[in-house]
Amino acid sequence: MHYLAAGLRLPTNGLDYTILAIYFIVVLGIGFAARASVKTSLDFFLSGRSLPAWVTGLAFVAANLGATEILGMSATGAQYGVAVVHWYWIGAIPAMVFLGLVMMPFYYSSKVRSVPEFLLQRFDRSAHLLASVLFAFAAVLIAGVNLYALSIVVEALLGWPQWVAIVVAGLFVLAYITIGGLSSAIYNEVLQFFVILAALIPLTVLGLKRVGGWDGLTSSLKTSHGDNFLSAWGGTGIGQANPLGANWLTIVLGLGFVLSFGYWTTNFAEVQRALSAKNLSAARRTPLIAAFPKMFIVFLVMIPGLVAAVLVPKIGTAGSDLTYNDAIPMLMQELLPNGVLGIAVTGLLAAFMAGMAANVSSFNTVFTYDIWAKYVKKDQPDGYYLKFGRLITAIGVLASIGTAFIASSFSNIMGYLQTLFSFFNVPMFVVFVIGMFWKRASVKSGVWGLLAGTTAAMVNYFWIYKQGVVSIPTDQGANFVSAIVGFVAGAVVMVLVTLFTAPKPASELAGLVYGTKSPGAEEPPAEGDAAWYRRPALLGWGAIALAALCYVPYSF
Repeated sequence: MHYLAAGLRLPTNGLDYTILAIYFIVVLGIGFAARASVKTSLDFFLSGRSLPAWVTGLAFVAANLGATEILGMSATGAQYGVAVVHWYWIGAIPAMVFLGLVMMPFYYSSKVRSVPEFLLQRFDRSAHLLASVLFAFAAVLIAGVNLYALSIVVEALLGWPQWVAIVVAGLFVLAYITIGGLSSAIYNEVLQFFVILAALIPLTVLGLKRVGGWDGLTSSLKTSHGDNFLSAWGGTGIGQANPLGANWLTIVLGLGFVLSFGYWTTNFAEVQRALSAKNLSAARRTPLIAAFPKMFIVFLVMIPGLVAAVLVPKIGTAGSDLTYNDAIPMLMQELLPNGVLGIAVTGLLAAFMAGMAANVSSFNTVFTYDIWAKYVKKDQPDGYYLKFGRLITAIGVLASIGTAFIASSFSNIMGYLQTLFSFFNVPMFVVFVIGMFWKRASVKSGVWGLLAGTTAAMVNYFWIYKQGVVSIPTDQGANFVSAIVGFVAGAVVMVLVTLFTAPKPASELAGLVYGTKSPGAEEPPAEGDAAWYRRPALLGWGAIALAALCYVPYSF
């Protein structure tokens, strides 16, 4: 990641630091309040499966709304224009709806405590162990990304040394997760969601006011960047050149299907929030509730990027000391008065901690349940796993501090994250989707599909792309292609292995494969559950329709 420009130091004062201090005190207070509910390992890792849908839904979207997304997507808006909407309306909403309507019944009804545990039930121990190790490794890497990005931002904006920012944020996340478990993380994510909005909304409104409103913004951008900068699909025909380095086919298949579905349906950092819901209906509604704020958050990250492109036309170019990553910090410096500035800084820190906490809490669950309890220390008392969960949380945070410096070797953090998703999430998704919808998929096809998909994605990225065997214009375009290659390789290998190995007995597939029993079957609804907002199908199709309607202004 490029360092933020040295001239972006914010004029913070005592009021801003007071707001920041109050936020940290509240975060720890929530952790101590949640501690009283932690009696068993299930309470610590999955909140005792007791949380209401609105809480898990907001936590679901907040866990994804890390500051790497806020800074990265604003940078994407400044660089590519409204094409950033693809990451939301194609790259998120359909997959979130699919998770809620199709996959959550499998996850929740099977009573699995993690995503990899489902593979143990559907395939075998080898697939389960490989998936657990890959996920745990990826979770620590991604948590490190959030820590490293936080240190860069805090150093540039507040003047704190990088190591101070890393240690302070890491210790706060460690404290409230270790004390209150997943409940603490989730309730803090709900708080962080509103703090992030409180930071982004004033920035967006004041930014639009500075450039003459929406009409002034679009008029300036058409003059300086051309019409395609304000069109989601401009220049994406096959064979056409565009800054994104991707055509409509790689956007739809690579981002909209493979990367998107791979992330939202198998990333335990997200699915864990739904698994903590109080019943199946609430679990299904969790990603659907999250889909509605998700589709509008794009405006709060895209518009500041567009405003930055107007206020500093040379941002990100060789003639400017400002990189695209500077879009949000620059606007904070230019537009926000003290007090509001403190809220904005708090919002950025909250976003970083939300992203890190989601990955650390999912890491400790997978490592404890899927690795330690299954393969190292079996059949121990529940209290043992509760204590070990707290210990491995501390180890996970320390490991994240170490992996934060791996992220420093990549020039673009969003590109780095997309690369990780193509390596780890996509192969897991192909194994899940084939295993869920094809009864014949054999026991051994799971582990070989995972290996093939991960290996193929890495070969495409590090050899075919990086060594120039095939010319791909940008890292983002290469990530889309790597995702497609990983998905196809995993699917082909699963089919081939299935042809030569034994399937799982039909008696062991009940509830694990679509059609073995009705995956949509729910408990008898509680009183009032007939209301439209409690019906997953209506919420899901409503989200899809609204996202499609949002595309209209950016498609012509």
